Amino acid sequence: MSPPSPSPSLSPSPTGPRSAPADATALRPPLPSARPAARGAARAVRLALCLAPLLLAAGWAVANRPVVEEGVRRLLAADPRWLPAAVGFTCLTWVAAACVRQGALPDPLPPGLLLASQFAAGAANHVLPGGLGAHAVTLRFLRGRGVPLDRATASIGLYALARSSAKALVLLVFLAVSPAWRRLGELVPDGRLLVPFAVVGCGAAVAAGVLLTVVRPVRQAVTGLLRCALADVRAVHRRPCRVLALWGGAVALPLVQAGALACVGASLGLGLPWQQVVLAQLAAGTAVGAVPAPGGLAVDAALVWTLVAFGASVAVATATVIGYRVLVDGVPLVPGAVVLSALIRARVV
Repeated sequence: MSPPSPSPSLSPSPTGPRSAPADATALRPPLPSARPAARGAARAVRLALCLAPLLLAAGWAVANRPVVEEGVRRLLAADPRWLPAAVGFTCLTWVAAACVRQGALPDPLPPGLLLASQFAAGAANHVLPGGLGAHAVTLRFLRGRGVPLDRATASIGLYALARSSAKALVLLVFLAVSPAWRRLGELVPDGRLLVPFAVVGCGAAVAAGVLLTVVRPVRQAVTGLLRCALADVRAVHRRPCRVLALWGGAVALPLVQAGALACVGASLGLGLPWQQVVLAQLAAGTAVGAVPAPGGLAVDAALVWTLVAFGASVAVATATVIGYRVLVDGVPLVPGAVVLSALIRARVV
């Protein structure tokens, strides 16, 4: 008598339950990817950052239409003999910035590519506030030159520290030798208005201290960055050529920027001595230079009112600042974007 055959329901089948999950997965609709949404949000943020300066400037122009019209008429009637000098000072700003960048790093950098990167960084500054665009381009340039990330970041910190320290030193010198500093007292806000800024600053300092104390990865990263920065600072200041490039360029940078402003003011008949124009540029940049406004709008507004406080008319001061901004930022914008695109295609940044 033959043994009973196994039941069909108990026999293994290659197309049985094992293939069911595969079939179910094949029939399941694909999950929507989060990348298109993230890319769309990033594009929206970049577009908003690009349009914010234009919208703010347009709003101010509409609110002050007579002043803007008078300023434009004065720009059209400006004396062109001062423009070559203003262009020369503008070109020197990129040279000075390149010197400070090289002085902040012990490693030698190719001078031509470094100067081109600083020229291209000016176009990136119109997208991100507070100089972040220039720092981002410089960081990519240094990484492309083989500089480690921590050392590249430390050099950017030293660059910012040297620029701010040198500008404050030059401002103190001009305050000491120029009697026009008394007029700056009219621009100092009431003490009650400084209380919110002091509260915000103290809160940010306390939050940063708590973050560094509690979050161990952040503390380790900051400690390592500071250790690398101190090592690079010692290495840079052992070399006289690096010291001259770092601090000489940092001192020259605000002076050449103020020189371009003074040339534009002279072409428009601003009527202020160059010492007062330099002092106005330094005071406005130091007072509101840390305000995160793309395109330097906060500095421009403070610069207009500082020139007015020194005795210039509102229309001429507005025309001077507009002409200065057009010369320094508007004219090099398209060539800077082209150079930035070429450097990206060549994988320099």
